[in-house]
Amino acid sequence: QVQLAESGGGLVQAGGSLRLSCAASGRTLRGYAVGWYRQSPGKACEFVVVISSGGTTGYADSVKGRFTGSRDNAKNTVSLQMNSLKPEDTAIYFCNSNTAWGQGTQVTVSS
Repeated sequence: QVQLAESGGGLVQAGGSLRLSCAASGRTLRGYAVGWYRQSPGKACEFVVVISSGGTTGYADSVKGRFTGSRDNAKNTVSLQMNSLKPEDTAIYFCNSNTAWGQGTQVTVSS
């Protein structure tokens, strides 16, 4: 029932920042945990961060201290602030809640 749409990806130099957004429609995200995941060519889908229904976050070690996940239940959106980006962060980033997945947004970090 819920539809998710990521935005904010792009090309950035190493050390730069990007802010991704995930907008939900069709139903509220309230009461559900939301996660960000990423996938690079030839690699498995990797967990990035989970944001609980109350806003509590848990991060993968690879992004801890650099990425910040947050949510705004009133706006029915979830964000991922990415700082100090590295080339290894290059991937398609997806948001997920319950059984719904977005279409993904490409993040490319150049050396």
